[in-house]
Amino acid sequence: MEWIDTHTHLFSDLFKDDVNHVVINSHDKGVKKLLLPNIDESSVKAMEELVSHFPGICYPMMGLHPTSVGKEYRNQLRILYSLLKNRPDHYVAVGEIGTDLYWDKTFKSEMEIAFKEQIRWALEFDKPIVIHSRDTLDWNISIVGEFKKKEPGLRGVFHCFNGNIEQAKAIMDMDFYMGIGGVITFKNAGMDAVLSEIPLEKLVLETDSPYLAPVPYRGQRNSSEYIPLIASKLADFKNLALKEIARITTENARTLFRL
Repeated sequence: MEWIDTHTHLFSDLFKDDVNHVVINSHDKGVKKLLLPNIDESSVKAMEELVSHFPGICYPMMGLHPTSVGKEYRNQLRILYSLLKNRPDHYVAVGEIGTDLYWDKTFKSEMEIAFKEQIRWALEFDKPIVIHSRDTLDWNISIVGEFKKKEPGLRGVFHCFNGNIEQAKAIMDMDFYMGIGGVITFKNAGMDAVLSEIPLEKLVLETDSPYLAPVPYRGQRNSSEYIPLIASKLADFKNLALKEIARITTENARTLFRL
């Protein structure tokens, strides 16, 4: 079986001592491609070094994470846009972008401005968007929906989806995907009922490592090698064979990111 981790921050300092081992071990466990969402200007160098070291395995995205939106966000956007424009074929998506009101609401309006600007980048370069929506899922669905009315070709994934069935239907109506990770293994997540109603054809797998490790590693550093554990729980929810989860979610990822 072949898997794709569509969202992993392997360039994080939490992997600085053993990232090569993690990539190789993940690959040996069938996780053949690892997609790396950028955070801000400071993360680019480490991300690109990983991509250079593991060509054909690690694939970069370019974007400004909403929690990095601050007073200097316009300068950050200018720098990151230049990187994307100079090498558009190098990046598989514009991400990780979106909004986040969990930690801080100080730059709420700036987050929206940055999100919309980066959606326009995706349209300009024909890239999918990878959307962060912590405590802001309805808001982001509304923003994307407004763009989708005018630009039907806009595509992407709502990363770390943990919404309800109404929100899932709204996302599917826009022909977007939902990223499913370790949260579905948490007993209190309540995702079984929602996922039972979402077609597998609208799901991709992700870890968001080093965060949100699945059970039995909850609370520890997450890793791309845990994708099969997430898939196994999804297979239970969907009452499908694990190889079907692998086949369809991998094909979904290949289609969305044009891998």
